[in-house]
Amino acid sequence: MARFFHRFSILSAGIACALLLLACSPKFDWREVHDSGIPFSILLPAKPTTSARQIDLDGLPVTMTMTAAEAGDVLFAVGSAEMPDPAAAERALVAMKTALTRNIGGSIRRELASSPGAVPATLDIEAVGAPRNGEQPRLLVARFVAVGKRVYQLVVVGQEKSVPREAVDTFLTSFKPA
Repeated sequence: MARFFHRFSILSAGIACALLLLACSPKFDWREVHDSGIPFSILLPAKPTTSARQIDLDGLPVTMTMTAAEAGDVLFAVGSAEMPDPAAAERALVAMKTALTRNIGGSIRRELASSPGAVPATLDIEAVGAPRNGEQPRLLVARFVAVGKRVYQLVVVGQEKSVPREAVDTFLTSFKPA
């Protein structure tokens, strides 16, 4: 009988831990998103919103369209802009990396660029921002892509301990430029 209660208590503790972890993790309601005016598709973890604004990329003023969704305290976003030519698009990848890293007051932990001449040209980074107001450090995981004259930035940002790696992988690997 004592063995039964011991096993029951271990099983109960395991179930309680699993329920606690599920309650603490953000809900991901993945949906495929297509932008009607921009050629791409991607999975986002919640209903997205879209906006556009003027930005400067590598000295060129362009309109960046952003489609974003939040799950818990983690933001998932894809941005796109059209550059005047493919060479400007490739140069813009570094400008996007610099701007996003600066936005979180961060430093780059990891960086991986595609081979020169690769199609599409890609640049992946992971950066950590300085903690603000006693919060955990902010984590930025981003992929920058140049396809022809179009540039894309895929961004996941949130407090470092709140960003689930599986969700980042799902988001990044789902991207399909058209």
